[in-house]
Amino acid sequence: MKADTLRLLSTKGSRQGMWLLPLLIALGLAIWLSVQTQQFLNAGNLLNLVAQGMPLIITAIGQMFVILIGGLDLSVGSVISFTTAVLALDGPGIVLIPGVFVLAALIGLCNGVIITRFNVHPIIATLSMQYVLLGITRVLRPVSGGTVPDVVIASVSGSFLGVPLPVFWGIATIAVAWKLLYGSRFGLHLFAIGGGVASGTEDAAHNFGIRDRRNIVLAYVICSCFAALAGVFLAGRIVSGDPNVGLLFELDAITAVAIGGTQLSGGVGSLHGTVVGALVMALLANGMNLANVSPFIQTMIKGAILLLVVSLQSRKKMGL
Repeated sequence: MKADTLRLLSTKGSRQGMWLLPLLIALGLAIWLSVQTQQFLNAGNLLNLVAQGMPLIITAIGQMFVILIGGLDLSVGSVISFTTAVLALDGPGIVLIPGVFVLAALIGLCNGVIITRFNVHPIIATLSMQYVLLGITRVLRPVSGGTVPDVVIASVSGSFLGVPLPVFWGIATIAVAWKLLYGSRFGLHLFAIGGGVASGTEDAAHNFGIRDRRNIVLAYVICSCFAALAGVFLAGRIVSGDPNVGLLFELDAITAVAIGGTQLSGGVGSLHGTVVGALVMALLANGMNLANVSPFIQTMIKGAILLLVVSLQSRKKMGL
């Protein structure tokens, strides 16, 4: 019994990572907040918790695809802001909504090609893309404003059969990600590519006949598209375009993925672990908001958590 428990709490012999411990932490946080604050179990706060946490869950799931191959995408925050700015251009929803996903796919394609074809480190490539997109976004929408298509607003507010609509966003996102990661060869190839990177043999997957460059590019395209989906959700929630709404989302997403047991060196991780990690971050943020903790202090705490979880991860060489 003891051996089984230790096996579940470790990553040894498993490519899913240590996800059970973060789940226990999330449950502990929920219980502690329920006891310490009367507002936590309030229906309005729980609905707000779901709505606040959903963009992070969506973004973190996309980030997970890139981290599994030993990469990183720092441009997702700018993709989110860029998406809200495009949706607020006062155009027809039938054009703008597909348009933001096409643009996001092109952004991910650029990131992937720069990394695979020009051998630019993922941090440098995506950090550069972050600033490029930030500049474009501020040209399109220097300050918050604009008109978001009604269909976007309607899709995130209200409920269906008594269930808040953001819950359906989460179910659909997880279902698509589950199919990509566990229901296709693509998912198996991501783990193979990341396993080779983590062990220091980057060409291992390629030597076994896996088209590693194509899969890496696809991972970055998927990551950007998930970030765009989070941007659509946020645009509907704030009912405007905002050049700053995606600020620091990339770090929150990376922290959520790391808390969920995904190794930043690649090859080890899980979808359910990522969702749990995002839930921990959402509960933590909600608790700090209820306690009126300063946003600056919250940022410090999140940075410290990221440093802690990365430091605890085992890796064979310096770096991610």
